Amino acid sequence: MAEPASEVKRARLQAIVHGHVQGVNFRHYTRERARSLGLGGYVRNRWDGTVEVVAEGPEPALQALLSWLHRGPPLAQVTEVEARREPIPPGQREFHSFEVRY
Repeated sequence: MAEPASEVKRARLQAIVHGHVQGVNFRHYTRERARSLGLGGYVRNRWDGTVEVVAEGPEPALQALLSWLHRGPPLAQVTEVEARREPIPPGQREFHSFEVRY
């Protein structure tokens, strides 16, 4: 039986962004983009020069964020995005806002 059209599937996106992605306001722009899409989660720099993004929300918003991560902000040079998704069971939600973690 098909799900009602009003029920939107939620998922979690975990992405590692490679390239020249630190020191170019990547975290700030990612936070703003994720918030504008209504996503919860976080973005943080990693010790190896990559940026980690974890976001939860409706599939269409996650896809929009993932597409944006492949480009990044104006000064970034993204070379690769490793991404995986996992479904979120109904009623479970870890994040209620999107933040920069340090």
